[in-house]
Amino acid sequence: MNKSKKVQPSAVTKLGGSFTFPGTSMTVHRMGYGAMQLAGPGVFGPPRDPDAAVAVLREAVAAGVNHIDTSDFYGPHVTNQIIRRALHPYPEELVIVTKVGARRGADKSWISALSRQELMDGVHDNLRNLDVTSLDVVNLRVGGVEKPSEGSIAKALAVLVELKRKGLVRHIGLSNITPTQLAEAQTMTGIVCVQNLYNIAYRDDDDAFIDDLARQGTPYVPFFPLGGFNPLQSAALDAVAESLGATPMQVALAWLLQRSPNILLIPGTSSVQHLRENLQAAALRLPAQALAKLNTIATK
Repeated sequence: MNKSKKVQPSAVTKLGGSFTFPGTSMTVHRMGYGAMQLAGPGVFGPPRDPDAAVAVLREAVAAGVNHIDTSDFYGPHVTNQIIRRALHPYPEELVIVTKVGARRGADKSWISALSRQELMDGVHDNLRNLDVTSLDVVNLRVGGVEKPSEGSIAKALAVLVELKRKGLVRHIGLSNITPTQLAEAQTMTGIVCVQNLYNIAYRDDDDAFIDDLARQGTPYVPFFPLGGFNPLQSAALDAVAESLGATPMQVALAWLLQRSPNILLIPGTSSVQHLRENLQAAALRLPAQALAKLNTIATK
């Protein structure tokens, strides 16, 4: 079994450097935390050990994480309530990014929720369960469960723009979108981040999207950086990890950090030990030979 790569604490606290959301004063470390796994199995219901979930959040913030990704449809409501319990009142430097545009069925299904009322309800659910009067960033989640699909997002986005004017939302991002949808959205409001499925194996957005966002100064936040519901399995990944004395997941995260300077990571875990391992990936540099081997993993 691979052991977690040993790094100096001072290196870990850098957390991959910093990035500022465009048009804002919000500067975050590139290694953040995704709260999705704090809910129960299938991202539904309460966790088996709520105290452990609280401990993970507090450990993350203590280690310097100041970017937490969440949504009130995780659970639903569960992750935001745990975040509130663990961290409220929130540190001034903490940026909480949430999302609307989906809801959960009683059968644990993921259901699109893009009507005006559903979006309004989603924002107010986030406000209530996080116990804040305004949300730092709200991502409009569109498309399918994992992949985007073309089509106008103007009608749904207009609801968030309205809530932004009212002060309930400070900034708007987009999730699961195409470059065409981003261009449409930017005619309506400032977009401070894009969150899409992307990892070492799944690279649809390599077709210039990430690089275009980098030139704009817009952060790209890959969801499922470790493969998502089907964790990354690769002999090449395992071999590189073994050669570097790291875990495969650390290598996958380090690859993302080196892919582009505008990539912000939000790996999730319900374990303090795994959290620490994930954060250590920020200090792992992949040599050219390792990068070449890892690039053979891509499914596209």
